[in-house]
Amino acid sequence: MSMADLLVIITDVLLRTVVVMYFPRSFLNITPVCSTNIVVAVAATLISVWFTVAFTLDRFLAICYQNVKAKYCTERTATVIMGIVTVFSCLISVPWYFTVEPEYNIDNTPRGCVWKQTFFNLTSWASFELLMYTLVVGFPFFLLLLINSLTARHILVSARVRKVLLGRNIGDNDKDREMGSRRKSVVLLFCLSGSFILLWSTYVAYVLSERIFGIPYVNGSDLESVAIMLQVLSTCTNTAIYVLTQNKFREQMKIAVTYPIYLIVNLVKRKHAC
Repeated sequence: MSMADLLVIITDVLLRTVVVMYFPRSFLNITPVCSTNIVVAVAATLISVWFTVAFTLDRFLAICYQNVKAKYCTERTATVIMGIVTVFSCLISVPWYFTVEPEYNIDNTPRGCVWKQTFFNLTSWASFELLMYTLVVGFPFFLLLLINSLTARHILVSARVRKVLLGRNIGDNDKDREMGSRRKSVVLLFCLSGSFILLWSTYVAYVLSERIFGIPYVNGSDLESVAIMLQVLSTCTNTAIYVLTQNKFREQMKIAVTYPIYLIVNLVKRKHAC
């Protein structure tokens, strides 16, 4: 998940936006390279979203179905699923290469990428775009909401059973660390679904306004910039929410941050010793 999100940042933010904007004569602005980068950016977004869905499903099975955890929640199964998602995302993203055309020419070299007029006029392209947003937003959001709801329901039912087994009434105010942890898990699950739909809603509304109501895209507008920013941000929030709430990850993060400092200190000590 983290690598997929990092790939989105590199391709969609750095290569597709920053480099092209501030270095227009870069080879990355050559139309074939630019078109390829669009395909990679779309594929990375698909991979990021579906890795999040796969991870959510894995947690659902691990929490709600302990009997299948040992069989399906394994490294081998995860590798197979990640491979299938990656290949499928790359293949279905290839048509995006043919949706753009050169914006201008320099020394007989096509540069820049602008949407072809046929991309807006042909029904086939409109259907393809609708399919893509169904795969990127609609279906994943439905699955995330469904899986997280089922997981939250299981946690709440288990919490009630735990209270009964501990001899406590539902309205008892006694503190229970396990109960507090489960409440946080429920909030976490719905934060994931909520952040996903909220961050994607502006971009989807922006695109559908052109397709349904005929409002043309306004390149470089403030709305476009905000919509793209939130859409790119959505590929990072779920991973951040998942991992930053894990104690082991925070411990490893501290080690990763302090390790270079540790090396520098040791190097300085060795120089002084010599």
